[in-house]
Amino acid sequence: MENNLSLSFVLDQLLEKNIAFACWFNPKDNKLGIVAGNASDVQLFDRFDQLNGEAGFVFAPFRITDNSPVILLKPTIYLEDFKSADQLDFSNLEPFIPAEISECCAGCEKEEYISTIEETINAIRETDLSKVIISRQIPIERPSGSLGSIFFQLHDQTPNAFTYLVTLPAAGTWMGATPEVLLKSDGRLFETVSLAGTQVRKYDSEEYYWSTKDIEEQAYVSRYMLDIFFNFDIHQYKTIGPETLESGKVAHLKTSFFFAAEKIENCLGNFIAELHPTPAVCGLPKNLADEFISQKEKYDRRYYTGYLGPWKLDGLLNLFVNLRCMEVTGNEFILYAGGGITSHSIPEKEWDETNQKAKTLLSVINPDDSLPIHSKGESFGHQI
Repeated sequence: MENNLSLSFVLDQLLEKNIAFACWFNPKDNKLGIVAGNASDVQLFDRFDQLNGEAGFVFAPFRITDNSPVILLKPTIYLEDFKSADQLDFSNLEPFIPAEISECCAGCEKEEYISTIEETINAIRETDLSKVIISRQIPIERPSGSLGSIFFQLHDQTPNAFTYLVTLPAAGTWMGATPEVLLKSDGRLFETVSLAGTQVRKYDSEEYYWSTKDIEEQAYVSRYMLDIFFNFDIHQYKTIGPETLESGKVAHLKTSFFFAAEKIENCLGNFIAELHPTPAVCGLPKNLADEFISQKEKYDRRYYTGYLGPWKLDGLLNLFVNLRCMEVTGNEFILYAGGGITSHSIPEKEWDETNQKAKTLLSVINPDDSLPIHSKGESFGHQI
């Protein structure tokens, strides 16, 4: 605990001084990784495949725009196991000038979200769409206190997730605890994951049962993965799953795919450009779903449902989809949550699912989960 307080102070100092950095815990790992650098160490790209041949920490958006480029932080400082303030000297690092990011976030009322889900279900039944992810923003008044401490609490409560805190030019400050691997390697094999379907986590060893809708939703993502494999001449692979993955306050269906590293080692950026965004965060067919999302969501997702993580640091890759995350502004925490909509979706349950997903972050913003947390007219407590 004392060590965490010391490291929290360091992270708060980096935030206060506008030093570009990213820190993270890998799932089921208590080693804190950190990359920090000068403003000049940050590279901005307008294509995913520009990551070919690069190394650093990547923070990529759902959809590349002028305001949301792909960001790569080069490792002027890189610590794989940051456990003492004495290890990090950032006194000579050049700060960045924060971008002007709108702090206006209206959120989304229940009736509006359910109406959008109903429209989405009708579109799926009447068009070539088979699945669309519809999300919403949940603005929470930012409490006073240490953002670094909240980060460590988030890690303690979600040890099965990739837990991170970043502050970067063009993006601003973000925090999250995501359960979804996009692509990772150990030098010999690559792993990617098909993750979809959500239900409230069980804590009493009770068996999980999955609905037809959840199984169908996850199967869409798995089939998409196999199409990508075919395009890159990946015909031999190993699978584990579908199995239940518990993370934070919810559980998901997960299938892991493993294949030989040499298949994509020299074209990682191209593979990611083809893979992202997956149907787990966009939908199918991808182009139609992306267009539908841009019409129905009343805000820019920016880095929510993008991807992030170490990119070829020490030659390895460890990328996660940016879920269970929030954007940190001067006055608010803007939480993001969404759900996969199919023809079998029930609008009221989709609303409940976004609330359950938001609890992963709400439980650390307000540790006393027995008290409701108000979000511009909404309340979150044990009973949703």
